[in-house]
Amino acid sequence: MIPQRIVLSSVAGLVSAFLLAACGSSDGNASSANAGNAAPVATAASGPATSAPATSAPADAGSSGSGHMATTTLLMARAVKGMGTVVTDDKGMTLYRYDRDQATPSKWTCAGGCTRTWTPVMVQGSVRTMGVEKSLLGTVHRNGMKQVTLAGWPLYRYTGDTRAGQMNGQRMGGQWYAVTPTGQKAAVTS
Repeated sequence: MIPQRIVLSSVAGLVSAFLLAACGSSDGNASSANAGNAAPVATAASGPATSAPATSAPADAGSSGSGHMATTTLLMARAVKGMGTVVTDDKGMTLYRYDRDQATPSKWTCAGGCTRTWTPVMVQGSVRTMGVEKSLLGTVHRNGMKQVTLAGWPLYRYTGDTRAGQMNGQRMGGQWYAVTPTGQKAAVTS
């Protein structure tokens, strides 16, 4: 029992050191040395892998302010009254895109303090979809991890959304928008 605790403590220490080092190196001036590298995302339990171009961006651990990575295994379309159809994660939380990010090639710009409010949607394995265009899924590299993209746009969760179905981040700062199943900005439909 004690050796197991020592191993777990050591792993936790290494992960913490890695995250602190990554946060300390976030200066927003990264090169595009990895431009054109593809990172596959399986879009269905037995479906083929698809990819989008991945680009290096500012170093960032991709974690939320609470220190937890936001991973997902399912993207699904959900109809929202007055907003049309938007994409949510496996817990029903609305996903967003950021106007300052680039879709072609996929590149994220939300780093450092930004990720405490807008948590990058990370993936460790395959992603299933329901009502989301599978051919538009991809990933972009974020400091050794993969952030999910839709139509090239990196995806985020808003920490101000505290329960499924909320869209408190919609039009925040005139640059954050809930994302549609085709990667477009969600707009008021009346």
